[in-house]
Formats: sequence, C-alpha cells, structure tokens
Amino acid sequence: MLNWIDYRKELFGRIGEMSKLAPDTVKAYRAMSGAGQKTDTLGAKTRELIALAVAVSLRCDGCITVHTAEALKHGATREEIAEALGVAMAVNAGATLVYSARTMDAVAAYSEDAAK
Repeated sequence: MLNWIDYRKELFGRIGEMSKLAPDTVKAYRAMSGAGQKTDTLGAKTRELIALAVAVSLRCDGCITVHTAEALKHGATREEIAEALGVAMAVNAGATLVYSARTMDAVAAYSEDAAK
C-alpha cells in the first residue's frame, strides 16, 4: 500500500520546509497540537488513539503515519487501535445516517413547496 516509515520521514522534511516558509503558522500548529500534553488528563496513548480515529475520518495519510507511530510508542496495542478505528467507522456511518435524514427533510420541504 504505502511505505509508511519512509512517508513519515518525507512528510517531516516537507513540514520542515513549510516551517521555513510560514514559521508562525507551523509554530501555532505545534502549540495547539501540544496543548493536551500539558494537562495530560487523557494520557498520551488515549490522545493518540483519538487522533487515529479522527485521522481516518479525515482521510489524512500524514496524520495516520504520525499518530500510528506515536500510539505504538505510547503502548497502544493492535487491538486498541482496531477498536478506536471501529469507533471512527461507527461515527462516520452514524453521520451518514444523520445527513440522510436531513436530506430526506430537504426532500420533504421541496416537495411541499412544489405542491403549492
């Protein structure tokens, strides 16, 4: 599929280039990204599992490679990662269901308007 280790290295190189071009933006991103570490209420492993679920939902390969490495580094197991990804799948399916209901509401509104 993808050489995730090489991809991560290449990604960090490109991020390094971005930090030279837009240092304040990258600095702000890093500050926001590290904010949760200061309180550490959830713990690093849980934060990384959440990050993986979000990364999959956003379809962000860069996020997947970074947060997979970090989740494993902080002791996440394959089973824990799979469960977090299962939550992402369920929430995304739920979102589809919610927006399907909203679409049907729009259909009803347009149908009522057309009947006038």
